[in-house]
Amino acid sequence: MTGPRFPRLIADLPATVPFVGPEQLERAQGHEFRARLGANENVFGPSPKAIAALRAADSEIWKYADPSHCDLKAELSARLGCGPENIVFGEGIDGLLGYLVRLLVAPGDAVVTSDGAYPTFNFHVNAYGGALHKVPYAGDSEDMAALFARAAEVDAKIVYLANPDNPMGSWHSGAEIEAALAQLPAGCVLALDEAYIEFAPEGTAPRIAIDDPRVIRFRTFSKAYGMAGARVGYAFGAEPLIRAFDKIRNHFAMNRAAQAGALAALRDDDWLGQVRDKVAKARLRIGEVAQQNGLSVLPSATNFVAVDCGGDGRLAKAVLQALAARGVFVRMPFVAPQDRCIRISAGTPEDLDILAAELPIALAQARETVPVG
Repeated sequence: MTGPRFPRLIADLPATVPFVGPEQLERAQGHEFRARLGANENVFGPSPKAIAALRAADSEIWKYADPSHCDLKAELSARLGCGPENIVFGEGIDGLLGYLVRLLVAPGDAVVTSDGAYPTFNFHVNAYGGALHKVPYAGDSEDMAALFARAAEVDAKIVYLANPDNPMGSWHSGAEIEAALAQLPAGCVLALDEAYIEFAPEGTAPRIAIDDPRVIRFRTFSKAYGMAGARVGYAFGAEPLIRAFDKIRNHFAMNRAAQAGALAALRDDDWLGQVRDKVAKARLRIGEVAQQNGLSVLPSATNFVAVDCGGDGRLAKAVLQALAARGVFVRMPFVAPQDRCIRISAGTPEDLDILAAELPIALAQARETVPVG
């Protein structure tokens, strides 16, 4: 009796996932989290109009979804100032990043990212046999100059940059990105992940011509629009690259209800404004809680805040584990020196009251096991 014959590339990959979900952590520790502040979800939820559209679509869930996403593209193209042919939808930014890698990266092809940046991109590169080259952060920001310089050194097919950044919350101005593009080597594509762009200051999004073949931009309905569970993401850029996605994408990946909900969410600008205000207030509250405990926070253009625990990665991990044991779910960066921080998502006032009560206890417990200084 024989089993499946995995290709060597797949057989040699570790059996791992980029993130362990909070549900799995809850099962392991035997209790639910009282404050879910680790996955950068929008706890304020989607627009009520989006919820109504999702419910209305349930009665027609027997139908396949429109694989061309015509209505969504029409609405988005008007807002982005491009044509529908410049937009492709997929199952979140994660799915679209996987398609981009599949389109451009053959085994051995070089790809450049920041050491400690969003790990799902690396997951896809490894799965297609790409050669992943990592560049350290500059301070707590991704280093565009170093990324582009490394891309030139290794003849990279793709450079990945998140703006604003996850996990640190830092950001580059749009003007800085526009100027840096002159240093992007020929034949290399900048994958610009703008998952958090709706929370960022004015001027963070660069002004890049839609037909510029050097850049493809990714956005999502998971963050500001509060629809992480629906898995709706999109990319936009020059038509030849966008059209190539049709060669490989799962045309029926996004279900009918998700499309209806996303369209209604996109049209509710008032709700989006309310969410932005709530997130801004939550970031301020997280900063206050941190300051009350003698900790500092990093400036953030996202719906989360990186909190410096005042030590190294061992201390931050101990704080994270102590919070989890007390029912508060947070995450932390993977790579030093950014791993000195824990990352706390914007929560409701009730969530942040729980954080305020539990953080000093968790800090005290962590400092007992990992002395500072």
